[in-house]
Amino acid sequence: MISISFYQCDQQLCGCTVSGHAGYADCGQDVVCAGVSTAVQMTANTLTEIFNIPADISVEENRIHIRLPESLPSNGVKILEALELQIQLLKEEFPRFIQIKHTEV
Repeated sequence: MISISFYQCDQQLCGCTVSGHAGYADCGQDVVCAGVSTAVQMTANTLTEIFNIPADISVEENRIHIRLPESLPSNGVKILEALELQIQLLKEEFPRFIQIKHTEV
């Protein structure tokens, strides 16, 4: 299962951590993993490369962490909201393979 924790600072999205594997299909055939991975990669790239937001992004084996700077740039918050929407839509289609949590930090 893919676990996604969205973090909120003062009731605004300020980051997320994504980990795990969906287990929907064999490696290379897993559309759930591919969908989540693509959405998260696009989010990270849009934050840092398109909007030049100095987000803290760390990638490890089977885990990615994204955190906006403390100033919470409005474009960054909106990008994270778009990721949250996309993940929620994927969860609706594949509910057994994605877990979403929200945490105030």
